[in-house]
Order: sequence, then structure tokens, then C-alpha cells
Amino acid sequence: MTAAKPSATIRYTAMRIGIFMGCLVFVALLVHFGVLPKGLGDSNVVWVLLLAIVISAPLSFVLLRRQRDEMSEQIVTKVDEAKAKLDASRSREDRAAQ
Repeated sequence: MTAAKPSATIRYTAMRIGIFMGCLVFVALLVHFGVLPKGLGDSNVVWVLLLAIVISAPLSFVLLRRQRDEMSEQIVTKVDEAKAKLDASRSREDRAAQ
């Protein structure tokens, strides 16, 4: 018995969160050790979050290209299947009405 392949969307999302969390830890360490400046006043948490987002976005764009393509293909396939079912249902209704 083979295991079902995990959803491409779930896999992409998990990997995207992993990259963000890695960047968050990295930026927090850099701020903690004084390599990067702390935010103004009490804004340190917001500063670290924003830096992590800015760093992780392009990394994810480059590193997760294959997973994003797989997710897109999976979504297109599901949409096409749903359209086909809807068309089949409409044609059955049209034949029943005649």
C-alpha cells in the first residue's frame, strides 16, 4: 500500500513558513548580537519581523520555484476537473428538461 502524496499547497506552505522562521531566527540573532541595529524604542519585535519578511520573500521566490509550479499545476487540474463535472451536470439537466 502506497502513501498518498501530500498536497502541493501544504508542502509549499510548510516550506515557506520554514524559510520565514529560519530568517526570523537569523535576523533576531543578528539584532541580539548588535550586527543589525535595534528598532526605535520598543519596536524591536516589529523591526525583526519586517526584516525577516523582506529577506524571506525573495529567498522563497527563488528557492521554492519548483514547489510553486507543482502547486499551480495541482490547482489547475482540480479547477479543470470541477469545470468538467459542472459541464456534465449542466448537460444532464439540459437533456432532462427537453
